[in-house]
Amino acid sequence: MAKLTRIAILTGGGDAPGMNAVIRAVAKKAILEYGAEVIGIEDGYEGLIKGQCRKLGYDDVSGILTLGGTILGTSNTSNPYRYPVKRRNRLEFKDMSTTTIKNISKLNIDGLICIGGDGTLSTASRLSRQGVPIVGIPKTIDNDLRGTDISFGFDSAVYIATEGIDRIHTTAQSHHRVMIVEVMGRSAGWIALHSGIAGGGDIILIPEIPYDPGSVVSRVRKRNEQGRRFSIVVVAEGARPKDGDIAVQRIVKESPDPIRLGGIGFVLGAQIETMMEVETRTVVMGHLQRGGSPTPFDRVLATRLGTQAVDMVQNKRFGYMVGVKGDSLIKVPLEEVAKGPRTVPLNHPLIQAARAVGTCFGD
Repeated sequence: MAKLTRIAILTGGGDAPGMNAVIRAVAKKAILEYGAEVIGIEDGYEGLIKGQCRKLGYDDVSGILTLGGTILGTSNTSNPYRYPVKRRNRLEFKDMSTTTIKNISKLNIDGLICIGGDGTLSTASRLSRQGVPIVGIPKTIDNDLRGTDISFGFDSAVYIATEGIDRIHTTAQSHHRVMIVEVMGRSAGWIALHSGIAGGGDIILIPEIPYDPGSVVSRVRKRNEQGRRFSIVVVAEGARPKDGDIAVQRIVKESPDPIRLGGIGFVLGAQIETMMEVETRTVVMGHLQRGGSPTPFDRVLATRLGTQAVDMVQNKRFGYMVGVKGDSLIKVPLEEVAKGPRTVPLNHPLIQAARAVGTCFGD
């Protein structure tokens, strides 16, 4: 088999702790083990569309293991198949996939490693079907990618959210309030579920289980009657009331997924205050969950995923994502990843465990 000589890497979608750790792992393995040249694509697919890239040497990736963000930059609006273009103050969308594929061909690479979530890897799947040699690496703090038990960035996000919940406890107890902590999770409630359990949330609301405001208020009242004069509610941004709608913060027209969620915590707070006389406060964790240094777990996972992806390029295992199954790394077809989000099963052991210790899910 021909030895690996040139490899490219890009980071797409929302940033997540551990992206730089993956870049470091890919570059160092390619350089040290294969003597290969590494090309960094700037700003995700934007760099492929516009031909913006740079060589990554060993020194470029030294010292970035602990850094949040991505040294290559990223974009969650640059889809080669639906690229936003403004003409005469009008937003139009153009298919730039032919240009993208030509630019990839000009790089003369053995393979392209795409680090991203469902949007980035869905695009990677389409490019792969058109002959681009691609290997995917799962990146999402939401942990909602098909084909993998976990993605890097998730552990860091849960840690940050849990720390926020821990800090909320003291002020909730002091002022006898209902404190609502809104965390990320558009269609899957993994962050809310894990951080809610870890932080001792009394009520956890996730997109998979539409909540009844009356059930939430009943739980708060019951706690008050038992002498517990405060309650902690952890809610995913994509949670919604029964027969109600998700809370939309704004619309980003140029994005492939234009709806930006946010504000369900304030909606729920107003509902609680309307139904009972209790002071309610909402804290939105927001992009705090994406920033900062990755946890040790994510650094290790990112290193494993990155080095495995290089081996897959060397072995020409294209059209796959490196996934995690238990303690093992597996190959997952990109077509499978592109089928949609991995949501929390209603019979998941964590839901059962939370219910067993008295946690309310608003149903």
